[in-house]
Amino acid sequence: MTKRSLTGVIGFAVACSVSLAAQWPKQMSDAPRDAQGKVRMDAPTPRTADGKPDFSGLWMRANSGPPRGNRGRGEGGGRAGGRGRAEAPPPADAAPPDATSAPPGSENAAITGRGGAGGARGGLSLEPTTAPFPYDPNGPPVATFFEAGGNMEGGLPYTQWSKDIRKKRFDEDKAKDNPDANCMPMGFLQFHQQPQPRRIVQLPKEIIIEYEANYGLRHIYLDRKLPEQGSVQPWWYGYSVGHWEGDTLVVETNNLRGAEDGPWDGWLDVNGSPYSEQAKFTEKFSRPTFGHLQMDITLEDPKAYTKPWTVRIDQRYLADETMIEFICNENQQFRRRIKID
Repeated sequence: MTKRSLTGVIGFAVACSVSLAAQWPKQMSDAPRDAQGKVRMDAPTPRTADGKPDFSGLWMRANSGPPRGNRGRGEGGGRAGGRGRAEAPPPADAAPPDATSAPPGSENAAITGRGGAGGARGGLSLEPTTAPFPYDPNGPPVATFFEAGGNMEGGLPYTQWSKDIRKKRFDEDKAKDNPDANCMPMGFLQFHQQPQPRRIVQLPKEIIIEYEANYGLRHIYLDRKLPEQGSVQPWWYGYSVGHWEGDTLVVETNNLRGAEDGPWDGWLDVNGSPYSEQAKFTEKFSRPTFGHLQMDITLEDPKAYTKPWTVRIDQRYLADETMIEFICNENQQFRRRIKID
């Protein structure tokens, strides 16, 4: 595993920093700018030829203001070695987010990415602070990186089946099988909040999301209906179909590989909250301003959760940069370092 790819390792705390200035020069984009040349993140939402919001571009995870009360830490992901920054992934035996909650608005209590504060577990400085997007107290709870329900009253509504899996994955196995740490495809919530960027390519009949982390690639079809559950081969990223409701893109995904399929399957978040083969995700994408991408994600999974639930994830536009090659399995050291193999 390369120094850069340590950002995806969650099993041991290693800080690294690789300056990429000489490798990947800045590429000036056509983003709207002010008189000083700074990107106007509050500029109007760009639109496609048919008038729909255009989600195309490079995006990074972002903070969304304080968590609701002390229900979670509001954790995010850091970006190791990314363009001159450094971070330390959390240890596999780290306490779950509900063990030591950060006070509302405290950004230094968690590992954060380019959209967040410059603090992390252990006080490691990550990167310059950027202002969070306004927190909407009437919106869904904001998802947290390590624990999807970290800001949710009472936490996720696990069934006994999923509670047992979560206990084994986190309490007993110390998250050693997390797919990110093993260079396997991740679940949507983990992918959406990865500190590595993702690139959205919007076409008339299809949207492609290219995740730098683990070279993830998703196809969202806009010209067909969602197949019935069990009618097609289950995939790592399932079968995704989108349609427009006004300025909101609604994406439904089913036929996913679940926790029944293997130790790396059905990981909702870093700490191991599972989803099953019955899972159906509904993601609602909106772009309130040029620099703000917002997703409200609902999971319906009667095998894993007693009721459907929804969380929010915000991302911010990343101007003048490009994605870089990420070969997760290159010199992979995770399993050897924590003495699995």
